[in-house]
Amino acid sequence: MKYFIIAGEASGDLHASGLAREIFLRDPSAQMKGWGGNLMKSEGVVISKHYKDLAFMGFAEVIKNLPTIFRNFRCCMSEIQEFNPDAVIMIDYPGFNLRMAKKIHEAGIKTIYYISPQIWAWKASRINQIKRNVDKMFVILPFEKEFYKKYEMDVEFVGHPLLDALSRRKFIPENEFRETNGLDSRPKIALLPGSRRQEIKAILPIMQSVLVGFSQYQFVIAGAPSINPEVYHEITGGKIPVVQGQTYTLIENSLAALVTSGTASLETALLGTPQVICYKASPISYHIARQLVKIKYIGLPNLILDKPVVTELIQYHLNTGRLIKELDKLLHIETERKKMLADYHELRKALGGNGASAKTAEGIIRFLDTKN
Repeated sequence: MKYFIIAGEASGDLHASGLAREIFLRDPSAQMKGWGGNLMKSEGVVISKHYKDLAFMGFAEVIKNLPTIFRNFRCCMSEIQEFNPDAVIMIDYPGFNLRMAKKIHEAGIKTIYYISPQIWAWKASRINQIKRNVDKMFVILPFEKEFYKKYEMDVEFVGHPLLDALSRRKFIPENEFRETNGLDSRPKIALLPGSRRQEIKAILPIMQSVLVGFSQYQFVIAGAPSINPEVYHEITGGKIPVVQGQTYTLIENSLAALVTSGTASLETALLGTPQVICYKASPISYHIARQLVKIKYIGLPNLILDKPVVTELIQYHLNTGRLIKELDKLLHIETERKKMLADYHELRKALGGNGASAKTAEGIIRFLDTKN
């Protein structure tokens, strides 16, 4: 069969790569093309557009880049029609993918969505659009199946693909990691300032501001795959080392982490490192989001367990004083660390165990077989 995959962010590239691997295992003659990243490419997907050219953060950035976004819609649809796949698999990235789903469905091509848009957080009205234009939905968070059931839509819960990705990682001891990257012997604190330039420019300076209070620790930035290390050096003046392509190893070998809200907060939790979740957007984007978003938490660990597992410092609360206070708790108050680690164990159980990529691949092939 022929599959076209659309992944517009680094996390989507990761999950799409695992899915592609499992599809090829079950359908060795499969042809796959798509928009994504290097991980998808390494698994045999022919990539015609990289996700780094697709990521626009916040309402203001989207409006400013509307001509490019509309051009991307036309280009993507043209490629799909030329490729003529049996199905298009959309990975998260709802602002783009839900609009594409309508066009693809109208063209008579099967639409499969893996990793649901977060309509349970905002824009629940999108459920009607999804019911019309998505032929099969695979969800990765345990509460999502019940959410869709309320709207009479049957979706398949497959577990979270991060568990698969983490199970494949190679553990690297702290001394080897330190020597490979020219780091010193001080205990490490990981900084994960996001995967988009706008996030990094807004959040990294605040993360950096706490260094003076923790001179006995070495702070290290986890470089996003789509970001040139010079972007970090320009912000920090080269005072904080950056490691590329070693995020999991950095997190595992750190006593604590300061993490921008998103998939990274769940990765950090599953790797067992205490963290503070950080988020800051432009004032306009934040004001609009406050009016629209209807959830108690923004961090995935908190959302999944429906309780404050990890402290969230959002917008005006993300400042040097608060960040120092919360980081100090994680480093020096043992009861705080133990409670968070116990909640992490509960979180892992709630996510349903390994095998999400394999379950989704099997579900996709089974679904298409019944339709042909």
